[in-house]
Amino acid sequence: MHVVATAGHVDHGKSTLVRVLTGMEPDRLEEERQRGLTIELGYAWTTLPSGERLAFVDVPGHERFLATMLAGVGPAPAVMFVVAADEGWMPQSEEHLVALEALGVRHGLLAVTRADLADPGPAMVRAATRLAESGLGSVERVAVSGRTGQGLTGLRAALDRLVAGLPTPDPRAPVRMWIDRAFTVRGSGTVVTGTLPAGTVATGDELALAAGTVRIRAVECLNEAVPSATGVARVALNLRAPAAPERGQALVTPGAWTWTAAVDVRISPVGGAVEHLSDVQGLPPRLTAHIGSAAVVCEVRPLGGRIARLRLARPLPLHVGDVLLLRDPGHSPGTGPRIGARIGARTGVGTGVRVLAGATVLDARPPGLRRRGAARERAVDLTAATPDAGSLLRTHRLLRGGDLRAMGCAPQGRPVSGDWHADPAYWSGLRERLSGAVRRYAAAHPLEPGMPVDVARQELGLPDRHLVTALVEPPLAVAGGRIVSGSSGLPAPVAAAVERLRAELAARPFLAPEAGRLAELGLGPKEVAAAVRTGALLRVADGVVLPAGADVRAAELLARLPQPFTVSEARRALDSSRRVMVPLLEHLDRSGLTERVDELHRRCRTPR
Repeated sequence: MHVVATAGHVDHGKSTLVRVLTGMEPDRLEEERQRGLTIELGYAWTTLPSGERLAFVDVPGHERFLATMLAGVGPAPAVMFVVAADEGWMPQSEEHLVALEALGVRHGLLAVTRADLADPGPAMVRAATRLAESGLGSVERVAVSGRTGQGLTGLRAALDRLVAGLPTPDPRAPVRMWIDRAFTVRGSGTVVTGTLPAGTVATGDELALAAGTVRIRAVECLNEAVPSATGVARVALNLRAPAAPERGQALVTPGAWTWTAAVDVRISPVGGAVEHLSDVQGLPPRLTAHIGSAAVVCEVRPLGGRIARLRLARPLPLHVGDVLLLRDPGHSPGTGPRIGARIGARTGVGTGVRVLAGATVLDARPPGLRRRGAARERAVDLTAATPDAGSLLRTHRLLRGGDLRAMGCAPQGRPVSGDWHADPAYWSGLRERLSGAVRRYAAAHPLEPGMPVDVARQELGLPDRHLVTALVEPPLAVAGGRIVSGSSGLPAPVAAAVERLRAELAARPFLAPEAGRLAELGLGPKEVAAAVRTGALLRVADGVVLPAGADVRAAELLARLPQPFTVSEARRALDSSRRVMVPLLEHLDRSGLTERVDELHRRCRTPR
């Protein structure tokens, strides 16, 4: 299925054209039919000559119903722009076109109606020229008459060509369906309708709504019950919902969108506003932001140039790259003169256009601006930003993959740790900062074996201690919850003292030096304690310190003696002193390497 919205000035024949193309009545309300004026959105569908099914979203043209028009056009991928031959380009023609330009609609065709009442040529030339100046560019044009049927065959063929050129949506894309109607059906309950631009909805699916989670009980497409529907499509969903949904809310894939009430955007003035908005300072401080069928009041905070922060009256599910339309709903005290009044002079249509700009979302999770000058710095950072993962990481530095996906950006490259992704330049800088932090910590705490990981996390301002360990690379290492330098995990002076002790004991490895000699080697009580914590030294008793592994080596040598053996025999075998041997043998007993036989004798235990 394909979906096309109508656009154009009030009473230029949009509904009539839809009626004759589809044989259906798009005006749903009795009041609409009595007054000949579309007030609400209308829907009708037909089958084109190619066999493709086409649904129309018929929108009101009256200026009082611009918000309703935007609700219908916003989710549609293409537009049929209608201009009457006998009246030509009119105020709402301009306003609708400016809205389409702001929304980024790039596919459409021009239908000049009432060709039986006036020469369609002048109106067609004027309208085509104006469309060409907008984002629609050069579109196919057809002169028609809904009353006589003139040109309808050509219009159907043109619609076939239009939909054939539309991009193919991704059926696996995350769902975001803006609700444009919500009502209750006796015996069924809550029903909502909307245009599904991409993705797939199916019976039994759970979707997120502002009020919580809803479950789809049934799916209907063009009045036909179906098990599922894939965008682009007009769908009606029967929901099991905790609260009644409303127009302007969206049904979305859970976890696939960022619900946010603050966004940083790039402003793109449209229509005549380009001439009057050299930067964001020219916008009123309060505007209405439109996306899909949502219309939300927002506060505009200029950051610099064309960059602004919008604070929305309620959270919306957004991705970076989304375009919001900014509209001045009317003059109010304190907002200054309506910019739209000045735009009307350019277009020559006499009435001001209230659509001021499009706002492209650059960040759906903007950081706080607490420092003096932070807004200006933020504007500089975002001036060249693009809606992708790389730009988001340059801004946020670190983001989880799930957060990137919820902002509409597939993560690029491998994560640096777990699900964390990092800006490459920032990550490289963190490694340098970590090395400096470890050096400073060692200088301030010379007897500690290394910098605790959590202290390093706080020093670097990181949200997860696993990010710290992922930064560690030789000559740094992680041991016992600390970041150590070198293989010993000791501060350099202590490691050097341990090496001096090893060298001194090379000839007689079990003759532990006295405390005074240890101090001369640079191993005072604190240094010895630090070396013992890292396993570089073995303390067998107070004042008796040997290199690590001396106990296992001693047991190996004692095992060569006739069993059992005495303290004196052990002392001679290990070439040591009684001061060392007594506590060493007691240590071997505690370690299970030796055992007592009687008051004088021990023996080595046989390994099991």
